[in-house]
Amino acid sequence: MFPQLAQFQDLALLILRVMVAVVFLDSGWKHLRDPEARSKSIGMSKGFTVLVGAAEILGGLGVLFGVLTQLAAIGLILVMLGAIQKKMFVWHTGFWGKQGQGWHYDLMFVLMNLVILTSNGGAYVLLKGSGW
Repeated sequence: MFPQLAQFQDLALLILRVMVAVVFLDSGWKHLRDPEARSKSIGMSKGFTVLVGAAEILGGLGVLFGVLTQLAAIGLILVMLGAIQKKMFVWHTGFWGKQGQGWHYDLMFVLMNLVILTSNGGAYVLLKGSGW
């Protein structure tokens, strides 16, 4: 319908990557800043909380700068699938949850990272993988 918008595809992918990175960098920082308190709030061990925080920081940086973008997106997808599993089967949170804190949010980030994964982040990346 609007073929002229295709020229902005790489810019749109860059904006998507920046948004995904901001969210994961912030979340990872919260995990690493106070792992003791954060581990209690998410019901995980302190060590696992640090691991998840580091994965979110590294994945966020990879997606942001376009370095090993596909691997970063896969890592972030795995983090979000873990969050969805926790919300669904441990906390029994519904799709929308209470006050909008359901697993719909996590699913959106799985899908955003799926777009990044399948597009390899677009043209504006620092280091393109060799492809699959």
